[in-house]
Amino acid sequence: MQTTVALIGAPTDIGAGSRGASMGPEALRVAKLQPVLESLGIDVQDRGNLHGPANPCLPPVNGYRHLTEVTAWNTLVRDAVESELGARRLPVLLGGDHCLAIGSISAVARHCRNVGKQLRVLWLDAHADFNTNGLTPSGNLHGMPVACLSGRGPRELTTLSGDDVALNPDEIRQIGIRSVDEGEKRLVHAAGLEVFDMRFIDEVGMRQTLDRALKGMSADTHLHVSFDVDFLDPDIAPGVATTVPGGPSYREAQLCMEMIADTGRLCSLDIMELNPALDVRNRTAEVTVELIASLFGKSTLMRRP
Repeated sequence: MQTTVALIGAPTDIGAGSRGASMGPEALRVAKLQPVLESLGIDVQDRGNLHGPANPCLPPVNGYRHLTEVTAWNTLVRDAVESELGARRLPVLLGGDHCLAIGSISAVARHCRNVGKQLRVLWLDAHADFNTNGLTPSGNLHGMPVACLSGRGPRELTTLSGDDVALNPDEIRQIGIRSVDEGEKRLVHAAGLEVFDMRFIDEVGMRQTLDRALKGMSADTHLHVSFDVDFLDPDIAPGVATTVPGGPSYREAQLCMEMIADTGRLCSLDIMELNPALDVRNRTAEVTVELIASLFGKSTLMRRP
């Protein structure tokens, strides 16, 4: 794992239906994300916040809300993440709503093509985020990032990584999914995405889920984790706008993060959809930081080297 981490704040809720995710980066800083990572021996450089257009709170046009503004924010994110990857640092995107993963993963995909690495994306989320403008009446683009990254969306967003599609179906594994619209479900099946939903996790456990999600990686694999905080059960993480009951418990989530850390392949990370306006005394941000510490190697287990 790379040991120099660059924190990139993206304070916007431009793709969401509810306001408040724009405060997510500061909540993570207040929860001591940087000192916690530094306590693990990691060099951390906080790049501050990106500055993009304000949220105009307008209705959808042609099935998309705020497409111009979403494109502007994702272009900023793509360029910032690409710059850190080019300098051999590990970018950590502090969201912000999950539409911003279009920019971050577009940067990662282009970087992987340029350096000849394989890409593996772990999408930790309660939602598949594979909606299109023809399926969702809200037009909120935070429900469409995986579709856009797979080439199903407006050209402004599907081409952020270049002419090639950013993500092929065999490059992404979705974990924790438990809320998928009917039309969206058909698209997910047609696309051939590998989805480890909550029923799968309930039946086989988190360990076997991660074993399968991580299978096939090599020394040439760039592992990107896109962590939507609503992945977690709302009993432990109430500070998100789109809570869905029945998510992973604290220990299940911690095991997930520990097993990812054990691979030593983590090269980039998104932390998305934290909404302090809906939180209780920054509790969700603190839980998130604890889990990110596990993702970067902090373990509850006494292991002999």
